[in-house]
Amino acid sequence: MSLFFCIYVTCLLFSSARRNDVPVIGILAQELHVQRSNRSAYIAASYVKFLEAAGARVVPVRLSRPLEEYKRLFNSINGFIIPGGRASVVSSRFQRAAQIFYELAIEAKKRGDYFPLWGTCLGFELLFYMTSEKTELSLTNTSGVMLPMSFTNETKGSRMFRGFPTQLMEDMASESLTGHSHKWGLKLSNHKKNKVLKNFFKVISTNTDGRIEFVSTVEAYDYPIYGTQWHPEKNAFEWRKPYIPHSPSAIKTSFYMADFFVNEARKSFHRFRSEEEERRELMYNYNPVHGSSTSPFEQIYIFG
Repeated sequence: MSLFFCIYVTCLLFSSARRNDVPVIGILAQELHVQRSNRSAYIAASYVKFLEAAGARVVPVRLSRPLEEYKRLFNSINGFIIPGGRASVVSSRFQRAAQIFYELAIEAKKRGDYFPLWGTCLGFELLFYMTSEKTELSLTNTSGVMLPMSFTNETKGSRMFRGFPTQLMEDMASESLTGHSHKWGLKLSNHKKNKVLKNFFKVISTNTDGRIEFVSTVEAYDYPIYGTQWHPEKNAFEWRKPYIPHSPSAIKTSFYMADFFVNEARKSFHRFRSEEEERRELMYNYNPVHGSSTSPFEQIYIFG
């Protein structure tokens, strides 16, 4: 066994009994709508930077992989992000992979194995479908807007915002610090009517497009499953759209959201079977490319 791997295992053993200080988080790839030289999937680099800035390493999770490969990855990583993008929440390669990790995370928690999962924008919407097996979404006029948070009575007792400074919480409620880029949303009234969703997800914040009040931040009551309809990863790392806020409080919002999820991943003790396997899977093996002039992203990673 190499010296590196010995140190790696020692760090796990001598860190807090409840903390893994070398977390690795998987990010699900998205289908490229314009394929490039036999490459058909991408991950926006902002998601990678978001997690790395809070002390995690990243593994790309490819589309259309066998179930056994997804299970191997699940047992090797410490958390999973379902990003925003464009794909069917009912039937797509994206939905299939997300569903597998979602079900594995649920099963793991029932065994006492902690594995956090996060959905952003499309991933957020997919969480509701995977939980209730119904499409409860409504069209919203939110395709490129900045909004303040409307916190609910559940916020104070939430895990997600427990470590946020009071001043930042006040800023999030009074300033437009969250960027929304979605055409669909879950009406708060639909969340209340759907018993499965109501019993599974705690609503931490809502927003309105002036007509519809929709759910914008959730966490599961009994599982380490979290979601935002808005994009916390964009504030610090994406510059191409006017609806992305870059104020000091907006940057702090990104940092505290990333810090929260990475700390959740530190509660997971999954690990790769060897140093070689871990190195082979890490995002460091790939180079991001500059987004095209029509891309909403500054940089993306492209995969086969």
